Parts: sequence; structure tokens; C-alpha cells
Amino acid sequence: MTLPTDPTSIRPAATVIVLRPGAADAGALEVLMVRRNRAVAFMGGAYVFPGGRVDEGDAITTPAAIAGVNGLDQVNRCPELPREEEAAFRVAAIRELLEEAGLLLARRNGEIVDAAVAAALRQSLPGNVPFAAHAASHGLTLALDAVMPFAHWVTPPVEIRRYDTRFLLARVPPAQEASHDDNEMTALEWLRPADAVDRGARGDIQLPPPTWTTLKRLARFDSVDAAWRWAAETPIVRIEPGYAIDGGVRLLMLPGDPTYPLPPGLEPLEDVRFALSDGIWRPVDVTGSDPFLGRA
Repeated sequence: MTLPTDPTSIRPAATVIVLRPGAADAGALEVLMVRRNRAVAFMGGAYVFPGGRVDEGDAITTPAAIAGVNGLDQVNRCPELPREEEAAFRVAAIRELLEEAGLLLARRNGEIVDAAVAAALRQSLPGNVPFAAHAASHGLTLALDAVMPFAHWVTPPVEIRRYDTRFLLARVPPAQEASHDDNEMTALEWLRPADAVDRGARGDIQLPPPTWTTLKRLARFDSVDAAWRWAAETPIVRIEPGYAIDGGVRLLMLPGDPTYPLPPGLEPLEDVRFALSDGIWRPVDVTGSDPFLGRA
């Protein structure tokens, strides 16, 4: 993968939606969310899924990097991408999850590693060695089959920083505990998707529209396995929100909005227009009673 050097270009990025079964009295599943440091330039203070940019070191192009992965034969969920590019998104997802949440989707002797191995690799991350090659030097292979592409979002042109982001699903490793990095991230929580949406609606937490939309979709599943099957079987459709200003209010429109026809293959979304108020994006009613309808 050749990354753009122009800072105004769209940068590839990966986001990891980590799931675990919910408690018997708490719901079907929970999702790992982290709060971004308010000091960072992009989505500061927002509750998001772990993730970040795809780096040159995430490419699987050398024998040393190839030796540091397994599941490469299962990298086939993004037909518009060459296999090596989809693999780079998966590697970036695994790396960012380790950096930001301390979870490592890697194997040693065929088994997903435990918390001690994850912590050791997290502390030893170099800045100039490809991540997969670094894993291989520690006797590990990154589990590319442990992350499953789920959605594809592109930042609209109005933003200064634009990202071409693949959202990937993962199950929490059974012998590991998540911990935020206390640098880029200032908090970490396991939340039921519906609870996270409710908190976002009340303004208790800030949810960017792609995160909100993903949580709404996750809330439909009755188990982690059901979410995984959906991700493995459902076509992934690229979503680039539309943008407008109406009466001084910033709006984002998603597929299904009256101004944004639903593309073929995309299941209808529950909320298709968002307005920014007091620094928080909230869904807007487009059934006909909303004052913004038809004026954006």
C-alpha cells in the first residue's frame, strides 16, 4: 500500500469494534469504547472504537512481515481492494488495538496469547520496524482472521483531516483485559450498544455519526456470533456523509436521507441525518416534521 504524502489527502485508517458477551442480566453483547483525549485535533473528547491510521509498517510485503501473520488466506472481504491492501487494514487494526486498549490479537503455537504476552509486546513496540515483523521476532503471528471487515466510512470533504476508514469486528481475547493508553485515550468502558446510544442522546457522551450508526446496528444482534455472521456475509458499502449548513446549523446526511439515495446493497440505516449542537452530533427527524427537511 502506497500512502499519500499530501496532508490534505484522504488517509487510510482502521477502527476495531471489539465485542464480548453481555452479562446474563445486561444484554446480548457489549462493545469496547474509548474516549479520545480532548487535546487531540480529530474528534477530541468523543467516545469511539480503538483505531487509527494505516502506516507503511502495516504492509505485508516482505518475508519477515509475512512470517508474522496468519489467516492471510482469509483476507477476502473487500473485493475492491488487492489482498495485500486489505491485509494492511487488518494489521493496522490489530496494532491500534494493542496500542490504545492493550489487547493483542496474535497467536503463539496456534493459540491466542494471554495478557502477559500482550503487555510485553505493547511495551516493546518500535517506531521503525514493521509491526508484523516485530511480532514475528517475538515468536508471534498476528491473527488476521480474528478481525472481520464490518463497514466502510469516508470523512466528508468539509473536514480538514480526511480518512478512508475500514471498521473491523473482533472478539475480545479470552485471557486478556483491556486498558486504555492514558495518552491518546483518557477512558475505556464496556457498554451495551443501546446504552451507549442512550447516553449519546442525553449528551452524556459524544458519539460521532459513524460510531452512533454502528452502535445502532450492533444493538440488533442477540449474540456476538450473530454480529460476526452478519459481518462475514453482508456486502460492505462505502459511506461518505453529505454535508450542509442550514440556518447556521451544520448537518451530516447519510444514505437514506431525502438528499442521499440509499445505494444498492446497503441495508437501511435507522438515523440518516445529524445536526451539530453544542459540539455534539445528534440525529434529526426527517419524516416531515423536522424544520431542516428539504432546506439543507
